[in-house]
Amino acid sequence: MTSRVLVLGLGNTLLGDEGIGVYAARELERTCSTLPHVDCLDGGTLSFTLAGPIADCDRLIVIDAAELHASPGSVCVFENEAMDRYVGAGGKRSVHEVSLADLLSMACLTDELPAHRALIGIQPECVDWADVATAAGQRGIAEACALAQALIARWEQADAA
Repeated sequence: MTSRVLVLGLGNTLLGDEGIGVYAARELERTCSTLPHVDCLDGGTLSFTLAGPIADCDRLIVIDAAELHASPGSVCVFENEAMDRYVGAGGKRSVHEVSLADLLSMACLTDELPAHRALIGIQPECVDWADVATAAGQRGIAEACALAQALIARWEQADAA
């Protein structure tokens, strides 16, 4: 049986590179449209309403702008416990209703945390009023999408084994 994969893009598309997770999820929505077990969701700036989709998936990929202490557009993948450590260490602090750490904690408390999960972080260049990502952000989006597709393929192979 093929596992249900949720790709959750986070960010604010009114703040330039802050929206790169949402832009990546939109791109993956187009490129993964032939995969019925993959859902791509614009998670915006986070909300408790995302707890349901996270609980309902078997595999979770979160794409978001992240402080990686790297050059703009750089991408890093944190899988499973590494994701938990990065998010729990305050890798991305939130001023929104709820943080990603809160959502993962809720899933853990209800025993619905996906066993396979990944955070694909993209180093932003500019987080300021703009409705498009910078060139560096766009390069990061392309790389993040390729990495997400590779994760999905790897997880599909594991399901088939």
